[in-house]
Amino acid sequence: MDITTRDTLAAVLSGRRPTAAESLALAGEGDLAPLLDAASQLRDAGHGNVISYSRKVFIPLTQLCRDVCHYCTFAKPPVPGQRAYMTPDQVLEIARAGAAAGCNEALFTLGDKPELRYKVAKQELAEMGYATTIEYLTAMSALVLKETGLLPHANPGVMTRDEIAALRRVSVSQGIMLESVTDRLHEKGQVHYGSPDKRPRARLQTMRWAGELQVPFTSGILIGIGETRRERIESFLALRDLHDEFGHIQEIIVQNFRAKADTKMHDAPEPDLDDLLWSIAVARIVFGPEMNIQAPPNLSYDLYPQLVAAGLNDWGGVSPVTPDHVNPEAPWPHLAELRRNTAGCGKFLQERLAIYPAYALDGDRWLDDALRTPVVREIDGEGFARAEHWSPGELTAIPAGYEDVLTPHEPRARHHVSPDVAAIVARARAGEDVTEPEVARLFRARGEDFFAICEAADQLRRETNGDTVTYVVNRNINYTNICYFRCQFCAFSKGKMSENLRGQPYDLGADEIVRRAREAWERGGTEVCMQGGIHPEYTGETYLAITRAVKDALPQMHVHAFSPLEVWQGAETLGVTLPEFLSRLKDAGLGTLPGTAAEVLDDGVRAILCPDKINTAQWLQVIEEAHNAGFKTTSTIMYGHIDGPDSWARHLLHLRHLQRRTGGITEFVPLPFVHMEAPIYLKGNSRKGPTFREAVLMHAVARLVLNPHITNIQVSWVKMGVEGVKACLQAGCNDLGGTLMNESITRAAGTQHGQELPPATMDEIIRSIGRVPRQRSTAYGIPDSGQVQRSYHAPEMEPIVLTPVKKYARTAREQAKAEAAAR
Repeated sequence: MDITTRDTLAAVLSGRRPTAAESLALAGEGDLAPLLDAASQLRDAGHGNVISYSRKVFIPLTQLCRDVCHYCTFAKPPVPGQRAYMTPDQVLEIARAGAAAGCNEALFTLGDKPELRYKVAKQELAEMGYATTIEYLTAMSALVLKETGLLPHANPGVMTRDEIAALRRVSVSQGIMLESVTDRLHEKGQVHYGSPDKRPRARLQTMRWAGELQVPFTSGILIGIGETRRERIESFLALRDLHDEFGHIQEIIVQNFRAKADTKMHDAPEPDLDDLLWSIAVARIVFGPEMNIQAPPNLSYDLYPQLVAAGLNDWGGVSPVTPDHVNPEAPWPHLAELRRNTAGCGKFLQERLAIYPAYALDGDRWLDDALRTPVVREIDGEGFARAEHWSPGELTAIPAGYEDVLTPHEPRARHHVSPDVAAIVARARAGEDVTEPEVARLFRARGEDFFAICEAADQLRRETNGDTVTYVVNRNINYTNICYFRCQFCAFSKGKMSENLRGQPYDLGADEIVRRAREAWERGGTEVCMQGGIHPEYTGETYLAITRAVKDALPQMHVHAFSPLEVWQGAETLGVTLPEFLSRLKDAGLGTLPGTAAEVLDDGVRAILCPDKINTAQWLQVIEEAHNAGFKTTSTIMYGHIDGPDSWARHLLHLRHLQRRTGGITEFVPLPFVHMEAPIYLKGNSRKGPTFREAVLMHAVARLVLNPHITNIQVSWVKMGVEGVKACLQAGCNDLGGTLMNESITRAAGTQHGQELPPATMDEIIRSIGRVPRQRSTAYGIPDSGQVQRSYHAPEMEPIVLTPVKKYARTAREQAKAEAAAR
């Protein structure tokens, strides 16, 4: 290895990007091994153990082209009696087949401007009412999106700025292969002679316009068509310069020339494997760890380990429905084969959309308004494709591939766990502090990393809690669904700002609250959990009166009530400090406080999700003041909407640091977002809740990160369902929460998992995975034995009464909030 190359690679691995001169110097480097090693390390730094692909259908809108590239079999001349373009029905037939096969991408590929060369193309377009091929492509992209939901990606060649802008309204990404930056290939006898649309200047200008218009764009090079290695690097640098200016190049494809019969290059030598590996590795080194580097698996000799070792992180589009019309001699690998071969390289195959994750997550910048909702509903918290059809609250089977968290087993030997994940897990298990980026890294775990985290969390659970799984027999009493706050996730609250959501507004009287509490006691309950909307006429005295009413009637009933938002509002409406109001609540008989209203403790998320709610610092202040007043509280997170690994990490570390100061948190309760009736979802602005992987990880990562300060991790059966509960119990959880009796809030959001899980059913679920059930008190003590016995023989409940809400005028405060929102 040349000493200059050695110095360049050392600098690159230390975090510095190579200069143009250093990059060009790599052209003379013939020692492949150090290039591959550096490229592989860079890829792992940017993408971990993930290799992505897009599940697509290939729609060849037309195979007419005005260019005459010497290697191409895609472009064909007109055939008398045959159409020049696919009809809308033909386009939809392919797209619908793709949608039925689970595809997300509709890849439109076509020749460049055939209407400028072929009279038949111009005539056929005119008969259909279009002036240009790209105008027809725009219409077909819109049709496919509307009729099938597939997300179009367009590769129409050189375009004008207006054409790119028109396509941006109906496609999530676009692309054009640079192929090579050298004009030498346009000389007579060269591969691009007679092909005006392959001029590098024209193609780079198309990409520049795309950057100005903020279009996620795909490009790359074609190797083995007469270019030199130095010219390949010059091509990379031209693309890198564009990306530096606009940030829109979402992937670099390194495609190897394959000789095809009936072309001028039918007997031209193909680049060998080392040449392809060199090109992939140099692309990674030039572009750095974050760029997506792709090599199509159907063109690459089926030598997966070598290709992965060269630094790629994407296999490109793979279709279970249509052939590769550009390279018909090279069939797509079967997806099961691709997954198996990727796993054999120690990597995890992850589906993505046509738009790459970073761009999908930043849809406000990179997507047209009409495309943001279709994209956000098809991604997970990192922007990859939501390949699972599971959502919290739905009666949907657990996705395939999670058998290791669904059945009890001893930890398995895992040979492909990422070293950084293993190190973070080891430190967390030891109770050491971990950083926000490290916690976020755990939340990004997939494949072997995911299972290693779940197993480590379960081992820690066993060491901390043994095999006992606890739950409390309780009743939820939501005393009003009237609320003047505008939380975007909430389908429960009613009032003038949420009149079209499910159910009628109600405000329970004290007699109904007490009746429900008494009935809960008679059914073996030891706790009433009471929360509600922030009614505009409620004050702190309302919460005090509710507490007294229950305690006066049932002195032995534990009252677990009032979120930090209600406590904050109660103190504010009485004009007293938080410590003073908490003292009054204690005197009234309040036992503990739920740590709800936390949502996600990240003010960037809260500004969108619950903009008028208390902020992160205020929530933490209420909880800390409650602990200082002698109360125990729970803690929660409501996740899977507009948040992601970074905000989840921030949330857990806030709780860890608070608990280390006060020790007052009894448990951590992840609450996955139930999307079906949530306003933010109905408006098209949120995901469909966490994926199953994300939901299980939240519990497992919490067990590790909160260790040793919060020792009880609870799973919500009403959101996760029975099978989801079993998985989480084997990924760090030791508690099933409450039997609930009446569950209103999640039910209003659309959950299908019921309102009550009685003790006998709780026990059955716990025993089914070899664990030991035990009823507990709210604070994890031993409940009254008489109540435990009564809980197994509970009578049917009386019908609930929803006290109709009285008419009331908006208060000045509510009116001001409404006017501010309108502005």
